[in-house]
Amino acid sequence: MTGSEKVRPESGAALLEVYDAALPQVYGYLLARCGGRAVAEDLTAETFLAAVSACRRQPPPTPTTGWLIGIARHKLVDHWRAADREARGLHAVAAEPDPPDDPWDERLDALLTQEVLAAQAAHHRAALTLRYLDGLSVAEVARLLGRTVAATEALLTRARTAFRHSYPSIEGGGR
Repeated sequence: MTGSEKVRPESGAALLEVYDAALPQVYGYLLARCGGRAVAEDLTAETFLAAVSACRRQPPPTPTTGWLIGIARHKLVDHWRAADREARGLHAVAAEPDPPDDPWDERLDALLTQEVLAAQAAHHRAALTLRYLDGLSVAEVARLLGRTVAATEALLTRARTAFRHSYPSIEGGGR
């Protein structure tokens, strides 16, 4: 390794300092959004590898948990794009149902929503998750997905429609 390829001591130490606190948060963020432990573990590892690579740049970043979550978000979007290229058959939308009366119903609705999201196109799932679960603006979603705002609005419209059509069919037709 040449001197320019090594992790800068200051940023490397800062990354190590934040690592213990950030690891469970990064993993939890990814697990909640991808639904699978193996994928979340892989993406968490990719996140920290990307962080180490970033610490090699000049000027080096200041590692924080928020910065690492941002990297994780990008890794998750990359994962969804790759899944979409492979499958070309998933769609997702996070429709906001009426609040349930029973907390158990809320949990069942969350599980059903995750199942419906898993059955949607990756590009729809990415847009809807970033917009509705992460609470990002349409402009932020567009930037993360590498699309224009108008294209992202159209994508969100199609994704919401696909989600609404899939939601009752998975539940058995009634809702």
